[in-house]
Amino acid sequence: MLSEGSDADGLRALFTTWITAPQPDIDVLVPAVLDGAIQYVSSGATEFGAEAKTVLELGERYPGDAGVLAALLLNRISLAPGEAIFLPAGNLHAYVRGFGVEVMANSDNVLRGGLTPKHVDVPELLRVLDFAPTPKARLRPPIRREGLGLVFETPTDEFAATLLVLDGDHLGHEVDASSGHDGPQILLCTEGSATVHGKCGSLTLQRGTAAWVAADDGPIRLTAGQPAKLFRATVGL
Repeated sequence: MLSEGSDADGLRALFTTWITAPQPDIDVLVPAVLDGAIQYVSSGATEFGAEAKTVLELGERYPGDAGVLAALLLNRISLAPGEAIFLPAGNLHAYVRGFGVEVMANSDNVLRGGLTPKHVDVPELLRVLDFAPTPKARLRPPIRREGLGLVFETPTDEFAATLLVLDGDHLGHEVDASSGHDGPQILLCTEGSATVHGKCGSLTLQRGTAAWVAADDGPIRLTAGQPAKLFRATVGL
């Protein structure tokens, strides 16, 4: 299937075959793929070693799930702290482990694609998925500095994401954290704690807490006594 037609058509045909296969067929195919992955890892081969181990992990966590097979068609990407990827709409994706901040456009059509006991709307999933192959390198957005922030540049107008870092000379006093975008924003503290100051008052954010900042409450300022990191989500216009 992958050798016939375009890459996108081949991926669509193969994924469609897997996701629509009767459960008895999946119950045979998934163990066979897992056996192949075990043999690959045991052979000492390294080119796709990480991918094979991921499939084995998913097979153990989600036995009999066609999503285990779908993982073979996805890029496997490991993100270090402060790194990011940008996924256009229609891209199948999953988190294997770890903590990440996801910013997305407003949508009432988030679809499951497997690796879940919940219902998968297969016809709708196949309708919206984009099967065009994308190299890993093209998924990583460029980053530029803007004041306190590291801005992850994306080609979308719906949202923008910024990492605000408070350390060194930024500690112990109020610092400007105005955004280059007009409109509301969401602040999420992921490390340390910081106090947000706006026109309507102040609010201290501890790690794991978030705040909504209305459009007429900015520009904001931040105060931190110890190093802190906050993610900011705004509209991209």
